[in-house]
Amino acid sequence: MIEKTFPIAEKLLIHGHKATGKLFELLKAEAEQLGRAADPDVISRIAAEKKEMVAELDQFTRQFGQVLATEQLGVGGDGVKNYLVKAKAAGLSVLEAWNLWRQIVAVSRQCKAINEQNGASIALLSRHTQRSLQILRGKSPLAATYGPDGSTRSELFSHALISV
Repeated sequence: MIEKTFPIAEKLLIHGHKATGKLFELLKAEAEQLGRAADPDVISRIAAEKKEMVAELDQFTRQFGQVLATEQLGVGGDGVKNYLVKAKAAGLSVLEAWNLWRQIVAVSRQCKAINEQNGASIALLSRHTQRSLQILRGKSPLAATYGPDGSTRSELFSHALISV
């Protein structure tokens, strides 16, 4: 049976490799934009493209999961490794498939790290923007501080720049 599913698996791995690489490039472009005065239109375009790539990778995962299920293997990294071992045992050339899988895993890890950094940057920029708007609107947030006895208390920590 693996002789029939292996060509499908190879095509899926090629597609998954391309999609993972594209997602990585988009995340790097997003990081560059966030590191300077970001253009909101560019960030929105990148976000839309990232959403498309994530959908493609989700489809890749589902389809490869079906191949693994056909071979009665578990879904996930171990399932893929077991699949490739089984294909090699059946006499199939799996070198390219192994290389593609390793690259998908490595680039996915890089994507995760960059995505977490980008998320932190976006959160920081959002907090800065909210704080700036609060100052301009004359609405200062309350700061929770600790008093000498260890109890918390709230105080206004700034005054409005402009009151409208």
